[in-house]
Amino acid sequence: MQKLSRRQIIRLAAASALAAGYPTLIRAQTATQNWPQRFVKLVVPFTSGGGIDTIGRVVGARLSEIWGQQVVVENKPGAGGNIASEYVARSDPDGLTMYITAGGLAVNKFLFDKISYDPIADFAPVTLICLYPNLMVVPNSSPFRTVPEMIAFAKANPGKLTFGTPGHGSSPHMAGELFKYLAGIDITHVPYRGASAALTDVIAGRTDMSFAVMASGLPLAQQGQLRALAVTTASRASMAPDVPTLAESGVPGYDMSSWFAFMVPAKTPTAIVEKIQADTAAVLKEPAIRERLNKLGVIIVGSTSAELAAHLKAEMERWEPVIKRANIKVHE
Repeated sequence: MQKLSRRQIIRLAAASALAAGYPTLIRAQTATQNWPQRFVKLVVPFTSGGGIDTIGRVVGARLSEIWGQQVVVENKPGAGGNIASEYVARSDPDGLTMYITAGGLAVNKFLFDKISYDPIADFAPVTLICLYPNLMVVPNSSPFRTVPEMIAFAKANPGKLTFGTPGHGSSPHMAGELFKYLAGIDITHVPYRGASAALTDVIAGRTDMSFAVMASGLPLAQQGQLRALAVTTASRASMAPDVPTLAESGVPGYDMSSWFAFMVPAKTPTAIVEKIQADTAAVLKEPAIRERLNKLGVIIVGSTSAELAAHLKAEMERWEPVIKRANIKVHE
């Protein structure tokens, strides 16, 4: 019998391993091609009725039509989005659990004493859906008609003014903390379990203000239920051109854009991530969808997965020093 060389033995072993793994590879490819074979769960980290919930439902409904399977929205509010983030991070990486997340994913690591997930390692980025300014709103009964009036009162009455938010780490929370830091004032944060509850109390005058996302704050201001004093971006928003920026309203250097994005659990097959990204980006280009989202005051993006990964990293690097300098800590 001919003696095999070491090189031949290695080649035979590799071929045997490839043959053994081939059925598994075929099954994985087939599963990916047939995805999704049942409903897809879209987890929202806040209660229904807020901007992130609205946009998730608009995009999710269109994806349902494309995929031939229902995209079911599941609201998991609490702990500034940490409950939803942990749930998604621990979900099966089969593409059947999606996450529409916001800026809290980038800041909660620095705000909370401890979180049980890694914002980068535990998620696969899919696409940055949109950017948007926040809108500083007050009740129609408020005595404040300009930001300088509010700042003057806050300096004379430290801690007396309150601002309501959907929860710790949300974009309205961070917008308010940045306002406090740059204006040199002390106002009291009042966290709620969602945007609807927070804005309801602003409308009723039980809290003094909020930094609402455009998608939920702008319609209420247009309907006359709230008064808009400023936007958080460096330039005025095209959908609210008469509302000044905070930077031109006595808070120089103020510039903040919030965002919504799709994520899935880490280790979700690349082909599925790519399909969700491509289909979502296509949906965001459709005129009917763009018209609906534009009315909500957002800037539509539809990024690649790599661009979202870079955006998340940049947001974490931006907010970490701000949170540490202002000594903001959440104990839950």
